[in-house]
Amino acid sequence: MQQVYFDNAATTQMREEVVSAMTDVLKNVYGNPSSSYGLGRSSKSLIENSRKTIAKLLNVSASEIIFTSGGTEADNLALRCAVRDLGVTHIITSKIEHHAVLHTIEALQKEFNIDVTFLHLDKYGTIDYEQLEMLLKTNTNVLVSLMYVNNEIGNVLDLKRVADLCETNNALFHTDAVQAIGHYNIDLKAIKIDFLAASAHKFHGPKGVGFIYINKHNIVKPLIFGGEQERGLRAGTESVHNIVGLEKAMVMAYEKLESEMTYIKSLKSYFISRIKADIPDVVFNGLSNDMDRSTYTLANVRLPIPKQKSAMFLFQLDLKGIACSRGSACQSGSNQKSHVLTEILSAEDLEKPSLRFSFSIYNTKEEVDYVVSVLKHM
Repeated sequence: MQQVYFDNAATTQMREEVVSAMTDVLKNVYGNPSSSYGLGRSSKSLIENSRKTIAKLLNVSASEIIFTSGGTEADNLALRCAVRDLGVTHIITSKIEHHAVLHTIEALQKEFNIDVTFLHLDKYGTIDYEQLEMLLKTNTNVLVSLMYVNNEIGNVLDLKRVADLCETNNALFHTDAVQAIGHYNIDLKAIKIDFLAASAHKFHGPKGVGFIYINKHNIVKPLIFGGEQERGLRAGTESVHNIVGLEKAMVMAYEKLESEMTYIKSLKSYFISRIKADIPDVVFNGLSNDMDRSTYTLANVRLPIPKQKSAMFLFQLDLKGIACSRGSACQSGSNQKSHVLTEILSAEDLEKPSLRFSFSIYNTKEEVDYVVSVLKHM
């Protein structure tokens, strides 16, 4: 049976070069980076070199990069510190953010009694930029939290427009860039962002490691207490091999960005044309069939299949060797419908199976042919 992995928005296959770099560290540089002897200093040197490399790729200072366990921790750190340490009393966001953002905001609302405003969305999941501007002009002590690339429908935020609005109106700006880092160039000198979250396993790096960019003008306190690791903001012995793997994956992602983007774009474009030809009644959710306004890495499709056949749809695809998803992997254990699609689809359309197919350099057009053929005959 053919095996096809089209769930790269959930996680990606590690590059061989990343595995090799991590293995070398595990074997040879095993000292505690907080220790003062040679092995410890070697570990510390690797961490700081990784920090400098990542900072250079984003055009920021090394001191503004803090390593975390991934995007979820980074989002929690940004949102909680903004409220607790920086005087934020009002958060502006949307209902189609990742749950790492939405659930954190919900907890902060209960704990600190902050105001929360959810921006209006059109039927494609695009935020109302004019409403955002109006809210920023009429409110103070505001943090805007909007993801750069939506992980379910692929919509790409106008990052510069939002950043400029926030800067003009003295608001803080946090973006979950987990689906964007490694796939898009981001110059944080040109675009003023206060907090940015990233995760290595979304761009062919290891799971369990990521980072947060915190603009140096924002003085915040730690969430995890203990030692003085990570500039005193994130206590605990650093995972040196994971940090080195993160650095290697990110360097390779940007070295190969142009060629790999071109290749993956061609796969998505081919997928769109094939599925439209073979399943004429297919509908794309959000802007995911718009090659200019959605990410080139994924497509979210709604299939013309009766409700009674849709319940076991993913299971049936799995039996045929196809890995895809209904949405965020973080919700995979839940029977609830996608919170993203719930916000933009009618009750009738929600009953039809919607699937997210996400692509990487390890996929082929032959795999697209196989998947579309299976979907056509189900």
